[in-house]
Amino acid sequence: MALSKKQLKVVETLERRVELCREFMNDWLLFNQILTSYPNPGVNKAQLENQFLKIKSKLARTHRVLQQTLLDDYNLDGNTMNIVSGATNLEAMYSQSEVALKKLQGEWHRAFISINETLGVLEDKKQRAEEGEKVFVPTADLMHGGGGGGGPDSGTMKTVVIIVVVIAALAAVIFFDIGGIGSMYKQALGFR
Repeated sequence: MALSKKQLKVVETLERRVELCREFMNDWLLFNQILTSYPNPGVNKAQLENQFLKIKSKLARTHRVLQQTLLDDYNLDGNTMNIVSGATNLEAMYSQSEVALKKLQGEWHRAFISINETLGVLEDKKQRAEEGEKVFVPTADLMHGGGGGGGPDSGTMKTVVIIVVVIAALAAVIFFDIGGIGSMYKQALGFR
């Protein structure tokens, strides 16, 4: 079955998202590999510190892009970046207690599982899209009022109109004392 241009675009979008999530997962594995290699005898600790700082920086950049790209499909553990930001350097981490290191490993593992879950969701969507099934792919233009043909600010404008109508209706009720409700509001507000 041949896919339409729209379906092909969805598949391409999902492929980019899968690749981005895989890259993040590979970097997450490297982060742990560097972390666990540090205490081994004979390792070049200065080189590992340098690699550690580079991978932390890359994880932070990629994580932000993942958040902004995946939108509703973003299901990573909330502690993922806390682990990265809390790991200042390897020397400081290994000067902590054994309990603190075990806790860090547990948090890393939880984050690893959530990265895999997110990747699995994306791969499943991509496969279904390749088979011609319609899948929802959240995009920034949909999240900011686009996609409805009303321009980039149509969602904001609709909200403003609704607020103005509600305020006008409340003002009319209070001013014209419709059904005695206006008197009640005036009394509650201390106007009578």
